[in-house]
Amino acid sequence: MHNHKSAQNTQNERRFNLFRKAQETNLAPLKILLLSAVVGSLAGLVGVLFEKSVSWVIHFRQEELIKTFTNPYILAISTLLFSSILAMLGYYLVKKFSPESGGSGIPEIEGAMIDIRPVRWWRVLPVKFIASIGTLGSGMVLGREGPTVQLGANIGQLVNDISRVKDKESRHTLLATGAAAGLTAAFNAPLAGILFIIEEMRPQFKYSLISIKAVFIGVIMSCIVFRLFNGEGGVIHIGKFSSAPLNTLWLYLVLGMLFGIIGVIFSKLLFYVQTQFQRFYQDKTSRFVLTGGIIGGLCGLLALIIPEITGGGFSIIPALSTGQYSLIALLLFFVLRTITSIVSFASGAPGGIFAPTLALGTLFGSAFGLTATLLFPDYQIQIGTFAIAGMGALFAATVRAPLTGIVLVLEMTDNYQLILPMIITCLGATMLAQLLGGRPIYTVLLERILQKSEEKEQTDQSLDIKSDKSPQQ
Repeated sequence: MHNHKSAQNTQNERRFNLFRKAQETNLAPLKILLLSAVVGSLAGLVGVLFEKSVSWVIHFRQEELIKTFTNPYILAISTLLFSSILAMLGYYLVKKFSPESGGSGIPEIEGAMIDIRPVRWWRVLPVKFIASIGTLGSGMVLGREGPTVQLGANIGQLVNDISRVKDKESRHTLLATGAAAGLTAAFNAPLAGILFIIEEMRPQFKYSLISIKAVFIGVIMSCIVFRLFNGEGGVIHIGKFSSAPLNTLWLYLVLGMLFGIIGVIFSKLLFYVQTQFQRFYQDKTSRFVLTGGIIGGLCGLLALIIPEITGGGFSIIPALSTGQYSLIALLLFFVLRTITSIVSFASGAPGGIFAPTLALGTLFGSAFGLTATLLFPDYQIQIGTFAIAGMGALFAATVRAPLTGIVLVLEMTDNYQLILPMIITCLGATMLAQLLGGRPIYTVLLERILQKSEEKEQTDQSLDIKSDKSPQQ
């Protein structure tokens, strides 16, 4: 009798445990989806606040200083000093408090998603936010998408820690959700935010039904928050263009192949200059901060003289797409802006490379379109269609994410009728860049971060060994 009761109790206990486990299994995905909505909302809010802050600083530099100082020499000196101080603040905060906040931050998130880089949200969130306002506000050629992606992912880690979710898959899901929501908040491009995770972060993103649902929810919430503050229109207002005639499609393939070559050259120059900066810094804070001050000050000064070659680039894209500039001016701006983009990003400044590549693509695409109108006057070519196609092509060639580039540009410009030439151009750019041996820029940047971290660990270990031996000698 006693054995029968104990067996029955054991069976009831087993059933209760199975029932409780089933309940927990059913509630776990729901909890992650709810947390994803929180992450997306917070990432959208932080992204909007970041964009408003950067815009205010840029407005003060471009408008208020001009109103205050009417003498051109005093204006130039005040702008130089103002931009230098802003940039030096950003560089100092990064070097002193959060080295992982330098650069775009996207390679850091890719490393965190495969558990080879830490996510220290308590120092990245304030440092990345304030430091990026300084560098972008100074006039440096950087984009706001890198900071918003890193901020969004760190918000995902913050929510994960507060909610005490312990399993790694849920943590990875919230990191990916925050990154996608951050990109959405930068460009008002929800589909591009989703595709960026699926395409660019495909080696790191652990795809499952729950994780992809979470990313969707986070992006939706981020987009809603963005549009509550900024409206529903595209980020770049360039008007509507007609569809590209079929007899002109081969020109877009040629443009894409040219961008494949340019993309490989751009990436190699970027890595070379980055290496030279690292050798010059020698891990010294003074050199790092002073270099930032010089670059920021010069960019702020150049913004008074040639505004087309400084800043993120969104402000000049509408003018470029209408054919207001001559061919020589477009090519000159392209070369000069390539230099300022590479120097700004390779120096280690907190800021993204998305927007600079989009502006460069628009410049070269406009130059190509203008040349095509001269060579083929019977084709009824609109320069703006090549500008839009080129906008995503350099991004596709360097980042190696053609789908993200296509959708990102179409969402930002609201010119969905140009999807066919966009596909041709971006695909041509990606394929030729791959054939030429070009590698995805964020993959190489992550490898460089890991290599630098490993070298630092080896140096610290050797110093520890020397310090241990020195008392015995």
